[in-house]
Amino acid sequence: MDKSRKAFVDLVDKALAAASSMHRDELLFSYKGILYPTTVCSLEVFKALESFEARRDDVILAGYPKSGTNWLSQILTDLIAISQKKTPGGESSANAEEEFPYLEVGDTEKYERMTKLPSPRFMVTHLRPENLPKSVFQRKAKILLLIRNPKDVATSFYHFCNGLATLPSYETWDDFFTDFMTKKMAWGCYLEYLSEWNKYVDQENIMTVTYEEVKENRALAVKNIATFFGIPLTEEELQLVVERSSFQSMKKKSDKTHGAVGNVLFRKGCVSDWKNLFSEDQNEKMDKAFEERMAGTKLGKKLKYDVYCKA
Repeated sequence: MDKSRKAFVDLVDKALAAASSMHRDELLFSYKGILYPTTVCSLEVFKALESFEARRDDVILAGYPKSGTNWLSQILTDLIAISQKKTPGGESSANAEEEFPYLEVGDTEKYERMTKLPSPRFMVTHLRPENLPKSVFQRKAKILLLIRNPKDVATSFYHFCNGLATLPSYETWDDFFTDFMTKKMAWGCYLEYLSEWNKYVDQENIMTVTYEEVKENRALAVKNIATFFGIPLTEEELQLVVERSSFQSMKKKSDKTHGAVGNVLFRKGCVSDWKNLFSEDQNEKMDKAFEERMAGTKLGKKLKYDVYCKA
């Protein structure tokens, strides 16, 4: 297992062990009005993160939980390996002292250690733009913003909460839906997340991609992402990245790459699973909330709500 994967698995194991002795109401804490998981985030880390120095050539993936960040992380780490003339998935494709890629997860010394990592550094974040270090935007680091239709995000998040001890679990889907719509989720309200990122989408250093378009044509998505980050690809390299990032391929290796949470992270990987859970009333509530917050916005249009979220 390469160092980056080991960092991931070790951190998950530690968080699961800590969560096992905690009460449900202790699993989340609030910072600047947004809830975060106690076992993987902390106030000290958030304060240390404020002074993090981004580099112009950092590769940043931003996405709300359950939007497909683990999937796109695989694509981006493979592309970075290719740009460094390494073999994707090989032992040498990761930096020797790799950090856990989620920017807001770790210890307070993490950001100091990251100053020693060679470029390009890869990082992932579930944070809203206003809570990212200011240097990310000052240096114009390139950000791939990943978004997914809100009904599938809610559905996937529900199963995720019930499969992972680090987040509060739910006895019923109805209970979860109420919390999802009333902003009681880890990393905050998804529609607010979209609304905040919508203010940044015109910046030249940000590229937006939807889960659904990657699902529809992975090869085209990989090609466009590589172009955005300035990574030239041969046809053979493109096919390798596409094959390695299939849901089946990633699920098969998930116990090695993601440890105890592999099966929870890679559950179905499909579009429109929401139809198995949403009631007519819940559909109406989500439709109304989306209309009020996102209709007419660039990200709202990009999501093709009428195509993916209408029964």
